[in-house]
Amino acid sequence: MKKIFESAALKNMPLKNRLIRSATWVGIANPDGSVPETAYEIYKELAKGGVGAIITGCTSVALHDYYYGGMMRLCDDSLIPQYKKLTDIIHAEGIPVITELALGAYYREVKGRFMRVEPDDMTSDEIQYVIRQFIDAAIRAEKAGFDGVQIHAAHFFFLSRFISPAVNHRTDEYGGSTENRSHILLDIMNGIRKAAPKLHITIKINSSDFTHGGIEEPECLAICQLLDQAGIDSIEVSGNGTAVSGIKPHVNEGYFVPVAAKVAKRVSCPVIVVGGFRSLDVMESVLNQTDIAFISLSRPLLREPDLPNKMKADSTIVSQCVSCNACYSSKDHKCVFRKRDTLSTTPDFSRE
Repeated sequence: MKKIFESAALKNMPLKNRLIRSATWVGIANPDGSVPETAYEIYKELAKGGVGAIITGCTSVALHDYYYGGMMRLCDDSLIPQYKKLTDIIHAEGIPVITELALGAYYREVKGRFMRVEPDDMTSDEIQYVIRQFIDAAIRAEKAGFDGVQIHAAHFFFLSRFISPAVNHRTDEYGGSTENRSHILLDIMNGIRKAAPKLHITIKINSSDFTHGGIEEPECLAICQLLDQAGIDSIEVSGNGTAVSGIKPHVNEGYFVPVAAKVAKRVSCPVIVVGGFRSLDVMESVLNQTDIAFISLSRPLLREPDLPNKMKADSTIVSQCVSCNACYSSKDHKCVFRKRDTLSTTPDFSRE
């Protein structure tokens, strides 16, 4: 019988429990991707809070990636010492750390300006350049002390759009069939494996694009099987719609579990599932009623970075996060009610 608070392991990484902090958007990095002091404080708090592992927020592999402001970046060797400081802070608490490597969008330089280019219009050389950017960023991640990297192929970031039939209409080796559209993921994974063999390589993928003509459950399963056969170390199942509101403990938790459970039955690598978890008993029921191996948390840890410690001390504790999604528009992407919590003021969401 699997328990949340038991030791476990992902390849190359021993974990003290089965809870993982899912990569969560913070948006406070400097334009060049350098790390502000606030970020060190955020991750130190998370590392002390009791999770088994941390996946840091979206980290772009490119300097000229203007998809969002405030993105962390691993696009230059000069940034390695700052990220080494980050991994040292997390490791000091005995917590392994993975960086989520991403590309928001591809931007082509045209007469000194950078213009966004979608997959259909990219040249073969540009695709190879993007693949190299991911591999180079992984090499920097290893030098910075990260235990692993996550290939961000979800949430309609660049790789998510590239593998989606709603976006990719190419007719070469990187378009058409599921296998061809997934080719870029395998090239990145295999390149990282060769260049940085000690890293744990995981991937975040949509269970569904929730977009007309996009990836749906059968294709998600097929892509996960391709990745598993190629040697991916783990898979985190998410979806192109991470801001589900009104989540209530014991009512509507774990909204990506149905597809993640099917993935776990078809692959040999560990499967991680994110999405709407708020209570310990529900999380453990998922672990024991499916082949899913790990649970990842995002918004609950914005509200309570020490939620795992609280749950370990008292199994009846449930997350205070009510999925109001105000964090999406708050400074530093923090829960707007955390300051009120310290003043013993609890917001009333009973009408949700």
